[in-house]
Amino acid sequence: MKWNKVKKSKSIIAAIIGLFIIFIPIVGSTVSAQENADTFNWTRENVSNLTINDKNTAPTFNKDELVKLSSDYYIWDAWPLQDLNGHPAVVNGFKIIFALSVQKDVLPGKRHDLAQIQYFYSNDGKSWESGGPVFKAGEALGSRQWAGSSIVNKDGKLQIFYTATGQKNEAGLSYDQRLATATADVRTTNTGVSFKNWSKHQIILEADGKYYQTKEQTGNEESSYAFRDPYFFQDPKTGEQYLLFEANTAGKLADRPYNNEFIGSEEFRQNHVTPESSKAFNGSIGIAKATNKDLSKFELLPPLLEANYVNDELERPSVIVKGNSYYLFAKTHTEKFASGLDAPEGLYGFTSDSLFGGYQPLNDSGLVIANPTDNPYQAYSWMVMPNGTVTSFVNYVNVDGKDMYEVGKQSPEYQMEHFGGMLAPSLKISITRDTTKVLHEKQQGVFK
Repeated sequence: MKWNKVKKSKSIIAAIIGLFIIFIPIVGSTVSAQENADTFNWTRENVSNLTINDKNTAPTFNKDELVKLSSDYYIWDAWPLQDLNGHPAVVNGFKIIFALSVQKDVLPGKRHDLAQIQYFYSNDGKSWESGGPVFKAGEALGSRQWAGSSIVNKDGKLQIFYTATGQKNEAGLSYDQRLATATADVRTTNTGVSFKNWSKHQIILEADGKYYQTKEQTGNEESSYAFRDPYFFQDPKTGEQYLLFEANTAGKLADRPYNNEFIGSEEFRQNHVTPESSKAFNGSIGIAKATNKDLSKFELLPPLLEANYVNDELERPSVIVKGNSYYLFAKTHTEKFASGLDAPEGLYGFTSDSLFGGYQPLNDSGLVIANPTDNPYQAYSWMVMPNGTVTSFVNYVNVDGKDMYEVGKQSPEYQMEHFGGMLAPSLKISITRDTTKVLHEKQQGVFK
């Protein structure tokens, strides 16, 4: 009888040890899968598959019929307060959105030099009241703040992630970019929303030079530098938490290798010329994994996507999950595509059955939404909600065939007359496996 008990105890211990031994490689393989997953190359061939049609073209709107969120400020890149699952959050009956803003006496083309984040709140999710600047003067990091994302964290607080651009109190304008965070209590009354008891602002991520290009690695031949636009994402399949962001592939231009994978198939390479100047284009979509519960420490991982030889700025990336598939989105300007590629100002997307690796461009090329051909700059900064609602802001309208560089050379009066600086009508898209379609226009300012 005693022998049987000992035998059973040994069996139980052996089973526990066996489970422990089995568990170790499972944990290791999860980390390895994230670190070693192939970064998707968005190729010149992908972009060359692009066609503009009624399935991916936004309807033309009339700027003069739209309602401004503020009579004193331009607003542009906007995002909602979200819950941990990515849906617009409701706090005591209020929905809250955030947007970059600048006073209306600033030339629209110079707005990023003075940008600050303002917030707006609504009881119905359609009409919005201004709450003013999110941060008190001197409170935020950087000389100005660029886009980010905001969540109700596990403690029920507002947690905002933003781009700290430049250095506080700098004598001249600089373009250093780091990802920052801070938290606050959300206070509501019958008539409004405010934020109290702010935590200390922290820099949580900077470019490392290994996966993501540092400012020091950026040469004069490259048109821009990016390490910005943090977007919070909690993977519903694993519960793990991440920040996505816009970046550039690491390294100096002189050390950047030519790689056929950046271009496309052998047949495509034989029939299409890739200009040497395309080497300077190295946009990427980066990702970092949270390593503590406070979402103040993150580990940089290899990019989800790179656009070497294709595009220089993949702005405000985000991801949603539909069914068993991940849908990765970014937006970009037509002039940010490399020479030899003809692609519109638009929202671009990719899909995979895994967060890491395996991405393919939606609609063969990646194009999801393009501005109408006769109004190519009418909207920008599209953001896809989990239910297929897509928000954006009014950019430049009715510019008579001018490109952005030509618009920037016009008089201040011309630029202010043609710039919107307000929320655009939202759109509804359908997503079916690897294809999308613009279904219809929704009311201005609708985030759900």
